[in-house]
Amino acid sequence: MKVSLIQMNSQGDKAANLSAAKALIEDAVALERPDLVVLPEYYACLGDTPEETQASAETFPEGEAYQLMSGLARRLKVAIHAGSVAEKDGNAFYNTTLVFGPDGSEIARYRKIHLFDVEITGGTVYRESDTVSRGDEVVTYRIGDTTVGCAICYDIRFPELFRKLADKGADVIVLPAAFTLMTGKDHWEVLARARAIETQTWFLAVGQTGSHAGGRKWCWGHSMVIDPWGHIAAQCSDGVGFTSARLDFSYTGKVRANVPVARHHVLA
Repeated sequence: MKVSLIQMNSQGDKAANLSAAKALIEDAVALERPDLVVLPEYYACLGDTPEETQASAETFPEGEAYQLMSGLARRLKVAIHAGSVAEKDGNAFYNTTLVFGPDGSEIARYRKIHLFDVEITGGTVYRESDTVSRGDEVVTYRIGDTTVGCAICYDIRFPELFRKLADKGADVIVLPAAFTLMTGKDHWEVLARARAIETQTWFLAVGQTGSHAGGRKWCWGHSMVIDPWGHIAAQCSDGVGFTSARLDFSYTGKVRANVPVARHHVLA
């Protein structure tokens, strides 16, 4: 399987963000011919306030981002793991991943389980749970014979989710993110490589990069493809763009045979 990771610098202008995502996906498909394209968290709108995010929210399948990604997947004949968008369902809002198959059909929907509530002394104060409801389903999907697991951003700090994805047969785990600069510089690579090593899966960590909210907030970027041994197989440079890698599942088999942790679990 070949994958392309799209690194973005989304802002509060939804139309501009969708246009940028479309152009990057088209470029990646034309140059790399991937089987799967992945976007970052909140690719359609990364606003300054929770109210701005809620204003960008969509109902499915009528929403602009939904229709755009479904149409792109169908036209380009590629699977698209569409990062995440704000979803409105009744009176509730969710941080939701949608995945579209090469025929444009929705093949997976994942609502973020772990919500980002932090108060860092002298730094960021952010309470996602004030405006976003919690998902409760562990989600995988299939592309051919390959099982792909879903997670979003802050989920990366909770290894029990990734254990469940591995137990559901995940060969690849995808994590769209908008990881902050403050935590990203120290924790992003360490956590992503740890999750790949623990689960012995190919791990796709796809981030927002650069400043947003008028320069008041910054994202770390450094989107990465990590192999099941924990090595970085591909990584984006700073700035907007994409990187690609071919995932070798015969290598996955060798890793799992040499260190058979899946057979050695003791605690549920």
